[in-house]
Amino acid sequence: MTRTRWLTAGLCAVLLAAGAPGQGPARGSRPPAGWEAFTRAFDAYMDSDRVVGASALVMRDGRVLGRHDRGFADRARHEPAGERTIYHWASITKTLTAVAVMQLRDRGRLSLDDRVVTWVPELRQVHDTFGSIDDITIRMLLSHSAGFQGPTWPYRTEPWQPFEPTRWEQLVAMLPYQQILFRPGSRFGYSNPAFIYLARIIEHITGDPYETYVQKNIWLPLGMTTSYFGVTPHHLAPWRSNNYTLARDGTGRDTLVENGREFDPGITIPNGGWNAPLGDVAAWVAFLSGATPRDTVLQRSSLEEMWRPLFAVAADSEPPESVGLSLFVLPRGGGGATLIGHTGHQAGFQSFFYFNPRTRAAVIAALNTDNEAHADASRAGFLAVREAALALIER
Repeated sequence: MTRTRWLTAGLCAVLLAAGAPGQGPARGSRPPAGWEAFTRAFDAYMDSDRVVGASALVMRDGRVLGRHDRGFADRARHEPAGERTIYHWASITKTLTAVAVMQLRDRGRLSLDDRVVTWVPELRQVHDTFGSIDDITIRMLLSHSAGFQGPTWPYRTEPWQPFEPTRWEQLVAMLPYQQILFRPGSRFGYSNPAFIYLARIIEHITGDPYETYVQKNIWLPLGMTTSYFGVTPHHLAPWRSNNYTLARDGTGRDTLVENGREFDPGITIPNGGWNAPLGDVAAWVAFLSGATPRDTVLQRSSLEEMWRPLFAVAADSEPPESVGLSLFVLPRGGGGATLIGHTGHQAGFQSFFYFNPRTRAAVIAALNTDNEAHADASRAGFLAVREAALALIER
């Protein structure tokens, strides 16, 4: 895959008008009931998990009703988290990749039932005990049901090794040592490399590098002028958040490690390389929810197709969570609502967004610290915060 970094050079970093997605609440707007309780729970999680900085917002019909920023984007520089802070959104990037594929489907360039090996023949090197790998389709990649492994690069053991593989040929070299883990199309199995293969298809069909395609066909039409992949453009560098890991040192004590503002996601950009302030992500979620319809980007019917449950994520979850075409579907028992969203977790950053298609209410959050020293407790706290966020938009 071409590693050209198509950045937002030539575009100004501008603040959106008051009340626009991601900025301060619109004049006269009121947060939903439970917002103060949510922010208290959010702050309590930050304190218990030693999160350095974080931001969250709630919106409806594309208008921000409440926003909460706390802590530091960069602790050493005493830079507070705020409206212009740029977070890393990790796996939420997959939603960009999925919409790009749906665009090409709607334009007649591909079918979701096309064989993946038509564009990525290298995958024939993967061992498949369930049949022919030629039977794996684009729809299976989008729905995490193709049977590919979860991590892109499960071989990193030394700190001097790259954060992620940086070139396509590195992945190709390892394909003969990988296998399909379950019968394709039979169940859910989260896969990061599946979205790299989708990006290869986008590049093959359009002739554009993945990054270029997303900027031309998604970010520019939606006015998302402060989104980028890879290294931060110079004009946005002052607002790039640092990221931190709480780790256990050799003496058994907890140590907060500053990881540095920049890191190279390499070949994994299509499954986890998006950087942006909450404003751009809010514009994206407003589009996904139908609050700001843009049929030139993707038809409403195609968005709704992405929300339809295809596979259960976990058989014992209650209420049961499912996956559609890259988006996750959460039925809510109490309010009878169905919420759509995605989470992200990479390089010290944690994030999520969810929206209610019926009311077009949405909640978005990003944190710049990961707790490896107390991973189980941290995960439970994150899920509790997510649950409080979902309660804001389920009615």
